[in-house]
Amino acid sequence: MARFVDVRNMVRWAAGRGAEDIMSGMIAYLEEDFRRWESFDKTPRVASHTAFGVIELMPTSTDETYGFKYVNGHPSNPARGYQTVTAFGVLADVHNGYPTFLAEMTVLTALRTAATSAMVAKRLARTDSRTLALIGCGTQAEFQALAFRAALGIESVRVWDTDPAAMEKLASNLGPLGFDVVATSSAAECVADADVITTCTADKAYATILTADLVRPGVHINAIGGDCPGKTELDSAILALGDVFVEYTPQTRIEGEIQQMPADYPVTEFWEVLTGRAPGRVSEEQITIFDSVGFAVEDFAALRFVRDAVDGTDLYEEIDLVAAPEDPKDLFGLIRAAAPARV
Repeated sequence: MARFVDVRNMVRWAAGRGAEDIMSGMIAYLEEDFRRWESFDKTPRVASHTAFGVIELMPTSTDETYGFKYVNGHPSNPARGYQTVTAFGVLADVHNGYPTFLAEMTVLTALRTAATSAMVAKRLARTDSRTLALIGCGTQAEFQALAFRAALGIESVRVWDTDPAAMEKLASNLGPLGFDVVATSSAAECVADADVITTCTADKAYATILTADLVRPGVHINAIGGDCPGKTELDSAILALGDVFVEYTPQTRIEGEIQQMPADYPVTEFWEVLTGRAPGRVSEEQITIFDSVGFAVEDFAALRFVRDAVDGTDLYEEIDLVAAPEDPKDLFGLIRAAAPARV
């Protein structure tokens, strides 16, 4: 039997424990897995691109556990009544190949993306950071604000989106949670005096939603919207202003902001910072850029976290996912045993 956390139970868990507390706990699991980065079997995600969007598989494994996530990205979905991103994930036992844990990952991916951003910002943003600028107020925005408050103590959130209703939605959700939310009229106004800038937009295009003239010394840029070939958010000149940190270089060169740069453009993988192999922030004036596209190890950590968190609760069910005949070589015997008896 495999344990399964469906949407209803994932939402119950998030509402009961609180998204901010969940992401704080998830950061510890992410850090644990990033520190053992070299022990993972890693590959860029497998993507199927169509005119409608992209469907991807994101696999990784250790010598004990295999994991993957199925995820889509369809920017035109909201106009048709669908979500832009949906997902589910699986953990399996490497020793016998049996799946052991399944979970919805639409909500869980939102939590893990924000937790990853916050984990990185703990090392790369200035310690006195208190103001977050959010360009893009879609489904990820609230999670980003909560994660950055948990990790950095962010108090003020400045927001900008081309859709006024999205900004109103964000303010309505964050205001009761104690945030000082300031809606702005442009990207320039949004990032003015910000300590951390998060860009998270959905359009699959070579876009420039943040230009180099708007980036001031000391800022940390959390660029998370560019996550597939042909999709960017930053003026390429920004990448030359500071130091670029990535998850898995082979994937980011295909999908991240650095797809705009030469193939040998220098970057630092974040696990190297976490383990002390490479420096992170080295001065108050340094500009740091996290070119995040999302990587399978993050999903692996998120699945491990929710699996352990719901253990012994009523937040999962057991499903009969794998056929188990008494004789492993007699799979057809299951069908014979289930056939109606002949009189």
